[in-house]
Amino acid sequence: MELEDIKAYIESGVLELYVLGDVSPDEKLQVEAMALKHPVIKAELDEIEQSMELYAEQNAVEPAGHLRNRILNSLLTNLGDDRTFDKVTVEPKSNVVPFTAPKASNFYKYAFAACLALLLASVVALFSMYSRLQESNNTIAALQSDKQHFANVVSLKEGELEVLQDASFKFLKLQATAKAPTGSQITVAWSPAKKKVWIDMKSLNMPENDQQHQYQLWALVAGKPVDLGVFDAKADTADMKEMKSIASADAFAVTLEPKGGSPTPTMGEMMVIGKF
Repeated sequence: MELEDIKAYIESGVLELYVLGDVSPDEKLQVEAMALKHPVIKAELDEIEQSMELYAEQNAVEPAGHLRNRILNSLLTNLGDDRTFDKVTVEPKSNVVPFTAPKASNFYKYAFAACLALLLASVVALFSMYSRLQESNNTIAALQSDKQHFANVVSLKEGELEVLQDASFKFLKLQATAKAPTGSQITVAWSPAKKKVWIDMKSLNMPENDQQHQYQLWALVAGKPVDLGVFDAKADTADMKEMKSIASADAFAVTLEPKGGSPTPTMGEMMVIGKF
């Protein structure tokens, strides 16, 4: 081995490990063989051993009593042949410090519960608000319906007053025909000047029609019937009912027709008739 190789071998640190006993059995045999073969290596090895002994003496610490036998046995193992002793496996001390998982915080559980409670409260509040809004809408609709009803009643009463107070209205009582029961009658109020026709529902005395039929009022003009609209007996609560307008008429008649009225009167179902 060349001098440079010997120097590299010395600087490799294997001699220090040998003195410390931190080499494998094969490495130990190799170091001892190199020391026998090369005096330079032997001298370096002796110098390392002396330096370590000197350091150990200067920094010696009296070991505890129960460790004395273990230390002596370790020294004997290093000085003797490792192969003649049972190998003792020393678990290297790990530098990794295990971290335990942090305990789960209850904050998120409470936060979720609070959010859920808030959501439920909001849903309940919205449902309650929606119910109150629906009630308010129903109330408003009912008030509007009542208002419209009152307006219609007022308008109707005004029309009735007009009929009673206006001298242009003529009153004609239509009498029963052979088709109608005895005593059937209805009063018609007509103003040729205003072209208005009303029937007196309060004085109406005619059989109540079924749901498939209605009474229809006709004006006879030059012998031809003119439709003035339909009405139900006993169904109207008003005292008067305004019908379609007409400027001239020779007579008025009422027939029983299918619900909604007919374009021409059914003569066999004529109930009452009156002429001026």
